[in-house]
Amino acid sequence: MQKETTAVLCRTANSDTVTGQPEVPMATSLYDLSVPSFLQTVRAVAGFLDRAATHCADAGADPDSFVNMRLYRDMAPFHFQIEAAWHHSVWGFEAMRTGLFAPPALVGPVPFTELRAMMARAEAALSALTPDEVNEWEGKDLDLQIGPRQLAFTAETLILSFSLPNFHFHTVTAYDILRSNGVPLGKRDYEGQLRTRST
Repeated sequence: MQKETTAVLCRTANSDTVTGQPEVPMATSLYDLSVPSFLQTVRAVAGFLDRAATHCADAGADPDSFVNMRLYRDMAPFHFQIEAAWHHSVWGFEAMRTGLFAPPALVGPVPFTELRAMMARAEAALSALTPDEVNEWEGKDLDLQIGPRQLAFTAETLILSFSLPNFHFHTVTAYDILRSNGVPLGKRDYEGQLRTRST
């Protein structure tokens, strides 16, 4: 009797469970691994920035007071966290397209409304990416100058080991700054819209 296979990840559309042949794991594309994940969190960040603005309006406070707040004295301020999240959600894909990691220069402290606009620009840029376009970059070698470091990536490792970790570091730090300063946020505000089968 054929030994039962284990650790089947998912079923291909034409797999045959009647013959007893092992099911083949379905490949996941670079687009599917990256763009929807960035969009989920970019939209969540936009949502908790909206929540912060509403909280300030209800309390008679100025949302610009958040701009220079820090989670800890040796950490970058709130405006940097949002701007860095914008950069890491968009310019990793630009690096795959062009071979250069060249986000725009940091603008420094800006009004809270401009931080909200950054997330809107990030969502628009990510939404404009198509699966065909992103998937064409699969396996592409990228030798990038990032700050003082020359780093050799593939398209996949750039997004999964550099852009996504940096993006989540800055978005969760922004969340923590707002939460620690009284904005009524919970974990679900950070999760955003989960990509379940029904959505």
